[in-house]
Amino acid sequence: MSARSRRIRFWGTLVCVVLALGGASAGVYRLRQVESAVTLPVAPARQGDFLVIIRCRGELKAGRSVQIYAPIVPSLSIAWMAPPGEKVDQGQAIIRFDSSSAQQQLQQKEAQLQQAQATLDQALAQAKITAEQDKSDLADAQYTVEKARLEASKQEVVSRITGEESKIDLGVAEQKLKVQEATVDLHAASDRSKIASAARLRDQAAADVALTKSRIAQMEIKAPLPGYLTYAPNYSQGWMNAKPFKAGDNVFSGMGLAEMPDLDTLMMDAKVEEIDRGRIAANDDVRVRVDSLPELTMPARIGQISLLAETGNEFPPVRSFRAYAPIPHPDSRLRPGMNGGMDIIINRIPNAISIPAKALFTRAGKPIVYLANAGHYRPMEVQVLARNPDEVAIRGIGAGSMVAMVDPEKKDQKK
Repeated sequence: MSARSRRIRFWGTLVCVVLALGGASAGVYRLRQVESAVTLPVAPARQGDFLVIIRCRGELKAGRSVQIYAPIVPSLSIAWMAPPGEKVDQGQAIIRFDSSSAQQQLQQKEAQLQQAQATLDQALAQAKITAEQDKSDLADAQYTVEKARLEASKQEVVSRITGEESKIDLGVAEQKLKVQEATVDLHAASDRSKIASAARLRDQAAADVALTKSRIAQMEIKAPLPGYLTYAPNYSQGWMNAKPFKAGDNVFSGMGLAEMPDLDTLMMDAKVEEIDRGRIAANDDVRVRVDSLPELTMPARIGQISLLAETGNEFPPVRSFRAYAPIPHPDSRLRPGMNGGMDIIINRIPNAISIPAKALFTRAGKPIVYLANAGHYRPMEVQVLARNPDEVAIRGIGAGSMVAMVDPEKKDQKK
């Protein structure tokens, strides 16, 4: 092979190598540009009313709840209970007690009532018989007196002896009449006493029957309002072994058994940090959220704020106030005790430009954002108008601008 051919071949090979290296470099550059555009998340700047909020955590509570107590009945034993957490209607049975012993007592009391009533009826009948007999005897005595008085009035037309005898008979007849009148009064008083005593026994027996029936009626507790039940712990076995009441437990009269919250009075009970207390007031608009229902946002207003700060159990101790926001028309899925929070709206900025809080960075002590354009990111200084936990209201960029959610410079340093 000649020297000229070798030179041509050498230069041809060199040109091919250079072209291959240039193509590879261009491909790597293009790949990096595409990778940069893909790996950096961006978000658009939004224009609209910006709500300045104070975010606080809390839980749902019922503004009104009804306590369920054991009836004033001795020797109570729970026979059946409605399942806890199950929805019940007003007037529906929720707790039943064992009424077998009370039913036996009712039978005994009713038998005593029947006996007392029979005794009273007998006393009334005997008093009526005695009164009729006394009335007849009294009439006879009065007739005898009138007859003796008539005979005594004949003293002028009969002999002296006969006249004296008539006077004596009149006196005797009058004495018998007085005795008979006293006997009638005695019998009437005695009969009234017997009847009163029998009536008292009858009334006492009737009261015992009514009391027993009332106790039996109290053996079934009905729901005072629609909702669900939360059973109280049973401390009869000690505080360490306390468990909610269940069927078969013995309870005392008047013992608290359960609680029924009124679901129409649900409110968010949230803690407000001490530094934020001066920025909120009653009737401020709030947005209530519940952790278990993230799709649900409920508008409400602050109804009340605690007057004194409370110290929590955290360490170091944190002092906070409590704010209560009643929820109008609460969702049927809400229950007391659900964790959540509320955003208290303290100001509104109309037509503000807002971006996610993660898209705001600091460089040289000034707030900046990175505007994204075809995979390139240009820093832009902005003015912060207000901050929220999730969003920031700024001035300095237009609506719809795409801002990076990650600092590109730190991303490049990591690479």
